[in-house]
Amino acid sequence: MKKSRFSEEQIIAVLKEHQAGIAVVDICRKHGISDATFYNWRNRYGGMEVSDARRLKALDDENRKLKKLLAESMLDVATLREALGKNF
Repeated sequence: MKKSRFSEEQIIAVLKEHQAGIAVVDICRKHGISDATFYNWRNRYGGMEVSDARRLKALDDENRKLKKLLAESMLDVATLREALGKNF
């Protein structure tokens, strides 16, 4: 996945500007982003505080690690089943 130019803190600050009453077009022009990017950010980070975004990132990292461990263990189980099936 492509690394964003903006951190979670910066994204939340941009969204707070919109909540303060600044128009989306002006915000997008000021920060050099597209309307689609702004609305994607709003869908993902809308209503969050910085601490919430950090916690979300930590949970995403943990989820990715757990999925990797599960995939590795399933591969090990499949390999063992295949080996046992050939011997008996």
